Formats: sequence, C-alpha cells, structure tokens
Amino acid sequence: MNQSPRPALPAARTGASAHAVRRLSLSDFRCYAGLRLEVDARPVVLTGPNGAGKTNLLEALSLLSPGRGMRRARLGEFVRRDAPSGAFAVAARLDGPAGWVEIGTGLQIASERAEDQPAERRSVRIDGQPAAGPQALAEVTSLAWLTPQMDRLFIEAPSGRRRFLDRLTFGLDPAHARRVAAYEKAMRERNRLLRAGGSDPAWLAALEGTMAEWAVAVAAARRDALARFSAALDELPDGPFPRARLAVRGRLEDWLDEMPALDAEDRYRMMLRAQRQEDMEAGGALEGPHRSDLLVRHAAKDMPAEQCSTGEQKALLIAILLADVRLQLARRGATPVLLLDEVAAHLDQVRRAALFAQIGELGAQAWMTGTEPQLFEALRGEAQFFTVRDGRLFG
Repeated sequence: MNQSPRPALPAARTGASAHAVRRLSLSDFRCYAGLRLEVDARPVVLTGPNGAGKTNLLEALSLLSPGRGMRRARLGEFVRRDAPSGAFAVAARLDGPAGWVEIGTGLQIASERAEDQPAERRSVRIDGQPAAGPQALAEVTSLAWLTPQMDRLFIEAPSGRRRFLDRLTFGLDPAHARRVAAYEKAMRERNRLLRAGGSDPAWLAALEGTMAEWAVAVAAARRDALARFSAALDELPDGPFPRARLAVRGRLEDWLDEMPALDAEDRYRMMLRAQRQEDMEAGGALEGPHRSDLLVRHAAKDMPAEQCSTGEQKALLIAILLADVRLQLARRGATPVLLLDEVAAHLDQVRRAALFAQIGELGAQAWMTGTEPQLFEALRGEAQFFTVRDGRLFG
C-alpha cells in the first residue's frame, strides 16, 4: 500500500520540531508480507478489529529505537510465518531536529559466531551505512510508547520499571543506551567466567573494573534524568493527569548520594571482587544497576502508584509520558514519536480529550490504535486515519 496524504519530503534535509515518521516499509514482518506507507507529520490513527495487525505496525516502529521493541519479542518472532527468506526487514524515513534520516533494521543470521554470541542478531543501517548496533539508533531517533501491558507496570516485577526508567533516561541522554549495553556486556562476560570456575583472576578483575565504571555512569545518568523529570512534573498544570513523584532505589544510586562517583566506582569494584563466590552460586551479580527499581508515587495523595486504582495508574503513566515529551522538546529540540496502543479505550471522555489536546499542543506525531473509530472523532481533520484489516491498510 502507498498512501501520500501530503507532498513527499523535500530533497533538502530540513530540521523539524518533532520526530516524525514519514515513510514506513515492512518486509515479512509479523502479518505483513510487504507494506509501504507514506504519511505526513500529523498524528496517525489506526483502527480495526483485534488481530488485524494494528499493534504489529506500532511494534515495527518501536524497532527504530534501541532494545527489543515494545513487546520485547525475540528476533525470530518478528518473521512472518512461512516467509521464504526466513528474515524480516523494517525501513523508515524520519524527520527530526537534524533533518531527515533513513533507517533500516532486520534479522541477520550469522554463518559463524563466537562463543556466547547469538546465532541471530539484529542489524541496523543508518543512511545506508552499517551501524555498530541498535544502540546507535538513540542518536538519531526518539520514540516513547504506552501499551496495555504497561498498565501493570507498577505492580509487577522491577525489571519492567527499570527498562521504563532507562528508556526515559536515554530519551534525554542518547549515550545512556551505550552505557547500559557496555555494562551488560561486561556483566555477561563476568558471569561466563564465574560459571567456568573463575580460573582467570586477572581477567575477572579487569571485567569488574569495566563493570564498575559503566555501572556508576548508568546510575548517575538515571539520577540526573529523574531530577529533570521531577522538575518537569512539578511544572505540569493541574488537570486529569496527576503529578507523579519519581525516585530510583538501588545500591549504586544511593551511594552517589553519599560519595563522589570515583569512590562509588572503587566501592562497587571491591564488592564484586568480594562477592565472586556468592555471584557464581547465584548465576549472576547480586548487586548493581541491573537490580535497581523505579519508584512512583501519586503526589497529591502521597500514595505509592501500586496502591492507586487502575485508572489512576494509567493517568500517572500518561503524566510521565507527557513530561517526557516536554523534556525532549526542550533538551533535544524535538518531540519523540509516540506509540499509543489502545490508549483511548482505557480513558474516560475527559482524560481522552485532555490527551488529544496535549498531543496537539506539543505538535507530536502520535500513532494511536483502537478498535472503535468513534473514540478518535475529536481528531477528525487533525490526524490521518487508516483502517487495518488482515494485515492491509485502507485510507
């Protein structure tokens, strides 16, 4: 399918105050054998029955950022069933503050691989050139999303909140994605050596030094991001989306309240050395930024988010999302692309109208899905509407 509601991008790379997808192409991705969609920078509304392929489109867009996408699927799960190539591809052209950029990502199957390396890996190309990895996408794109699964963010395991915190952080500080990746790589190598009996103390010490360096950098970046979010949330006007208070609970983050970063680095390195036996028995490091947790409170009620009603938890998430949009606009010169899966169906009329108004005020490109077009009637004339049926789009 090829939809062109407005003229295509000019040849010159002109900056924009919103990151916006202008063209999306899919090949053997989920239920899409092939798709080419061209849109302008306005919001996009995708409606259709459950199972039609709406969320799959948002998931494809989420792969334009670091990480495993909004559903955290394995690479092989993205490949369309019976795809002859056994692989998938997602390509897009985006507008942004530095102009437009071409991005491609897909499944790369390695013919030869090193020990402890996956047989399948995700390849990334930026403006036609191979990138070092998905982390490079944080430098050129910005996306934020809400999914129905995130409605349980505050009541489930800390890992989801930690990923959410890191996404908020590298939205403001793109280098954070590389820090997290570097820390996790060193941690995996240390875990592998410990499983093998830790017979190379010098290499273990070197890896622990690398882990300590990146761990403190990750913790410091999270603390800086939360300080910015706290200020932005305090400035939000009173309305249907309550103010949230954010904090991070973690050993290293706490140490940075008490001591300089270099001292925290030394202390963590010594902890790793002292805990090798315990970590080997546990199958991994028992302490570090990979164990930290994001804490959220409803400010007006002074209540932990996990004790709030389902509607209040959803409203808190949207408040954080809107603060993220405002912060990225102020810091990076452009709003992120918003991926809002089934968001309207879970909001009352007042909050739905308030969300649409905020998106319009901020000038963000939001991709929104829903089963009922009536939920988006307020956006008629302000957004681009498509119907999705059986993996096909109709304008």
